[in-house]
Amino acid sequence: MLDIKHHGAVQGVTGSCHELFVDSDQSVLVDIGLFQGAETSGSGADSNSLEIDFDLSAVQALVITHVHIDHVGRLPYLLAAGFTGPIYCSKPSAALLPLVIEDALKVGVTRNASIIKACLDRLASQLVPLEYKEWTSIPLAGKGSSVQLRLCRAGHILGSAYVVFRVKNSEVKTQGKRYHDVVFSGDLGAPYSPLLCTPQSPYRADQLVLESTYGDRNHENRATRRKHLQQSLEHALSDSGTVLIPAFSIGRTQELLYELEHIIHQNKHKAVSQTRSGVSLNWEDIDIIIDSPLASRFTKVYLSLANYWDDEAKRRVSSGRHPLSFEQVTTIDDHATHLQTVSYLQRQTRPAIVIAASGMCAGGRIVNYLKALLGGERNDVLFVGYQAAGTPGRDILRFHDKPNGYVMFDGERYVINAKVQQISGYSAHAGQRDLLNFIKCMRVKPQKIHLVHGDDNAKRTLKGLIEMAHPECEVVVP
Repeated sequence: MLDIKHHGAVQGVTGSCHELFVDSDQSVLVDIGLFQGAETSGSGADSNSLEIDFDLSAVQALVITHVHIDHVGRLPYLLAAGFTGPIYCSKPSAALLPLVIEDALKVGVTRNASIIKACLDRLASQLVPLEYKEWTSIPLAGKGSSVQLRLCRAGHILGSAYVVFRVKNSEVKTQGKRYHDVVFSGDLGAPYSPLLCTPQSPYRADQLVLESTYGDRNHENRATRRKHLQQSLEHALSDSGTVLIPAFSIGRTQELLYELEHIIHQNKHKAVSQTRSGVSLNWEDIDIIIDSPLASRFTKVYLSLANYWDDEAKRRVSSGRHPLSFEQVTTIDDHATHLQTVSYLQRQTRPAIVIAASGMCAGGRIVNYLKALLGGERNDVLFVGYQAAGTPGRDILRFHDKPNGYVMFDGERYVINAKVQQISGYSAHAGQRDLLNFIKCMRVKPQKIHLVHGDDNAKRTLKGLIEMAHPECEVVVP
């Protein structure tokens, strides 16, 4: 087996970073993510630790599975530490990555335009966009070893990929072959996610690094979770309150827009709510507010990458529908309008749906909405994604039904009187069954599996199920 060091996503689901050693002197990094919430890395770095705390002398290249901040957030610090090698990712990810890094720099580092431009120029000079399913050779400094790279659709967000490395050196010989295939799952998506092609398992893997976010549970199917989304919204909107949906700017926001467009399309002229004056409102009358400049920019890039959408989405477009830019959507860009909207929703008697970042309520514009509206009984908070330990989102889920339940923002308590719901089926991650099927559908099964990117119970549960199904396979939890 080839040596793999795990620099993140070991004690939780953030900070993804793994180092595959091609030989004793040369390696390739997979992801360079930011730690979030209360999670720490195996090396003791806490959620505020951004500097690269491991040796980079062997690293020849970086491969990015997708552009979520917990997979790319420490990229500026990698560049600052002197990394000058190629940075590989899919072509859609290459279009989205500069937006993510620019925002990360503005929020966490500096708003100095010249510094941001210098970092983005440096990134552009090292970025190598790849098409899916094409083999690419990674240049190595030393002789005697070679490694090829292949990206395959992961179905998590647009541009997401799992990575296949084919390593050849004098020490590698697997089942009579002079190469060793190592697969890094990145974040795998659930089948039939909106806009995205369902991930297909690789033919073979000698070694597999597998995420385990939902290793202890399954998701509802697409039709069921859309039905639950509609029912949750109908219930929430029935008393003319505001529904707050914390969502990541990339991936989840676009997925929700896609599903909301379909719900409205299927329920035209059907009542969903009444104003306090007794006026009946139909689905097509509901205001949908996207309050995230970054989400707006991502959505524009998503629209420009429609050739990477799945067949269902392409059919909707060809029929004249606009899955991500329909008329009920209002996008808020500037901060002044954001504050005016928060104030308006505190006073209004007309139902509205607000989608704003961040997905775990750990920052971003959703915080101002929560501060203003959590105390109102007519309002709802609808979680559609994973809430990591130590984040305000997790606290809202834990304490909303407790007497005098509250959440802390900026050192102040905010009482939770709003109704709180969670639809786990809208996670962009594969469920337990999907993770097991990813292995099952490989024609040549891995001899060793590393479980990462999951809470302890998720990894423990998934490990037991894999060992039952594949007793010949060694399953390790780093």
